[in-house]
Amino acid sequence: MSKYNVIFMGTPDFSEHILEQLINVVDLNILGVVTQPDRPVGRKRELKPTPVKVIAAEHGIDVYQPEKLTGSETEEWIISNDVDLIITAAYGQLVPESILNHPKFGCVNVHASLLPKYRGGAPIHHAIMNGEPKTGITLMYMDKALDSGDIIRKEEVLISDDTTVAEMFDTLKVVGANLLVDTLPLIFNEMNERVAQNHKQATYAPNITKDDERINFEMTAREVHNHIRGMNSWPVAHTLIDGTRLKIYRSKVSEQTIEFSQQNVPGMVEIKDDQFFVQCGQSTVIELIEVQLAGKKRMSIKQFLQLKVAKDLSGKVLGESL
Repeated sequence: MSKYNVIFMGTPDFSEHILEQLINVVDLNILGVVTQPDRPVGRKRELKPTPVKVIAAEHGIDVYQPEKLTGSETEEWIISNDVDLIITAAYGQLVPESILNHPKFGCVNVHASLLPKYRGGAPIHHAIMNGEPKTGITLMYMDKALDSGDIIRKEEVLISDDTTVAEMFDTLKVVGANLLVDTLPLIFNEMNERVAQNHKQATYAPNITKDDERINFEMTAREVHNHIRGMNSWPVAHTLIDGTRLKIYRSKVSEQTIEFSQQNVPGMVEIKDDQFFVQCGQSTVIELIEVQLAGKKRMSIKQFLQLKVAKDLSGKVLGESL
């Protein structure tokens, strides 16, 4: 039986799982993998390969890592090969038309949202931060614009009130891999659906910036809670406590009536029975559950309240410097 020649393009853990599942598809011949260049990480700034590169190397698959795909030797290599299908999943670069038009069956993207909502590089973060009740996976044909191509299939996934972005990543990478593998026979036999997106309904999910990480307690407690879980476990939402950065991993919207030393002061703290309450917008209250002070390990609030910095916190305002 002849095999279909496929090139895979992806970078993070989300893509890694999809590649692993493709490797197990017997009628695919993976010609190579295109991923982002190794980047320095950690305090020592040591170069670290992408998760996709690691998996490809383990299976003896050639890896290409252009700093910029357009105009690169990698682009020339792709065009010089007989390619049936290119599959992308969180690759991290726009793919030039010369490549989009090359494969016999086109280029298919595994996108982690229900398109046309949340086009862009951080769809899971933004869906959770915006309090969406559901998200999902969209298989789509790629075109020259950002995530705007025709839709092949979708699968919805519900988002609970406490789901974190890390948890949803783990869920969607499995859903995406299964949906893709299940759909490949339809694509190769040209039996799949192809539905144009309604571009008027498009929304966007740009990559997360450092400004996005900061918590604004003028938002309601529900909005702050969504912000916190939409940043857990990367890059992690934070605020300041006496000028020191405090990362917040978990929280919950409080239904308790809390007496603060001043009312209508977003960010004001009240400690009560080993619980850490913060006043938010519209007289709502959030309770912090798990935090990490700069230079310390991640810990529960009960552990945090034993630290010196946590003494006499009631009445202080988070986000303010000394």
